[in-house]
Amino acid sequence: MKRTPPRTDLRDPAVRPGGAAADAYAVAAAGLLVLAAALVGTHLQNRYGTLRVGWPPLVGGWMPHAGPGTPAALAVAVAVVAYGPSLTARLPWRPLLLAVWGGALAWAWSLALVDGWQRGVAGRLTTRHEYLQVIDRFQDVQETLRDFHAHILIGAPDNWPAHVAGHPPGATLTFVLLDRIGLGGGAWAGAFVVTAGTTAAVAVLVTVRRLAGEDLARRAAPFLVLAPAAVWTGTSADGWFAAVAAWALALLALAVTGRRPAWTGLGAGLLFGVTVYLSYGLTLVAVIAAAVLLLGARRLRPLPYVAAGFLVVPAVFTALGFDWWEAYRLLVTRYHQGAGGVRPYGYWVWANLACTVLVVGPATVAGLRRGGGVLLGTARAALLRGPAPRLALLAGSALLALLIADLSGMSKAETERIWLPFALWLLPACSFLPGPRGWLAGQAALALLLNHLVLTGW
Repeated sequence: MKRTPPRTDLRDPAVRPGGAAADAYAVAAAGLLVLAAALVGTHLQNRYGTLRVGWPPLVGGWMPHAGPGTPAALAVAVAVVAYGPSLTARLPWRPLLLAVWGGALAWAWSLALVDGWQRGVAGRLTTRHEYLQVIDRFQDVQETLRDFHAHILIGAPDNWPAHVAGHPPGATLTFVLLDRIGLGGGAWAGAFVVTAGTTAAVAVLVTVRRLAGEDLARRAAPFLVLAPAAVWTGTSADGWFAAVAAWALALLALAVTGRRPAWTGLGAGLLFGVTVYLSYGLTLVAVIAAAVLLLGARRLRPLPYVAAGFLVVPAVFTALGFDWWEAYRLLVTRYHQGAGGVRPYGYWVWANLACTVLVVGPATVAGLRRGGGVLLGTARAALLRGPAPRLALLAGSALLALLIADLSGMSKAETERIWLPFALWLLPACSFLPGPRGWLAGQAALALLLNHLVLTGW
């Protein structure tokens, strides 16, 4: 007999605090934040030129356009809005995971191709700031890693391009490896980050099911497919980083809820190690990991395996001559030598949040409002028992990580791509919303407008 997963009653006040009016107020407030960021940012950029972005608060430029991906993007949006909620409610779990990946893949690819093949995919990772510019400098990987620190600062001989200097070498080695196995060049790199990056939706879904129940995971599924974040998942390397971090958290969730934590714990630790050698800022994934541990029934049992797995990657890079801490120290200096030293903290500390609104969409704003109500309305003793407060806590941990990154001052602009690994974990809050089709239509409309009106920088 087929097992029917327990369902979450959205009429329960603990799940549905407030109503449509409160959702509308939250979305309107978020819209005003975006409008203020656009107006104030345009004034500051035109007068002082200190924001260093073309279309505040986003990196890009106003350029209404269409492309070969336009019909496909419209078709995917209509299909997910019309059939997504019903399909995700009735598909068996494993086919559902495949359907979510397929839908996310179609959505990201079609949005990328709105800009055309060369401009939208093949050329994205070949610009002067990107990783593919330095592939030929990694002929001897060990020697390059040993000497990596000497090229981080502006003014250093043969200083690295901005994105290479701004990340640990694991990011660049991703594309070096692709090149070594015969998948060199911008087209393969772009195809890789889109295809791998969209698997993050599956990882988030697996985690939500394990920690907050299958019903809420199924309700989140169409929102993970039709996310505005896909505008930057294709084809920013940060989409790849987001996927690695998401699978690390998914394996951790399996470890703390399963009966055999050894292999999943080791896998989680290994991927956490890879994560922090892809991006320095992704050390903040530890905040979400702490929430996963808190929500797990076997919180401590997997930790030795996670720790053992985590130590592998730092040990390998250190043995090869790369010092993570020294490189980060030099990066802070490089950051202030470049645009980071010019961009005003007083603007970006709130305009970054406007970027996040555009990445996660109005439905997520309303879902987070409801999730906050769930947490505030739940007694401390019951916080980890019901599926709704457990999901709210998971999404809240991602929001906390994002706010820490914001306050640090090391995330001034470009957060529409940099914060993808955190923003993806806000999307499951959409599970709290009734009437999903209307909210999905709003998500799709925002992504389509952004992709067709603004030529984004990633």
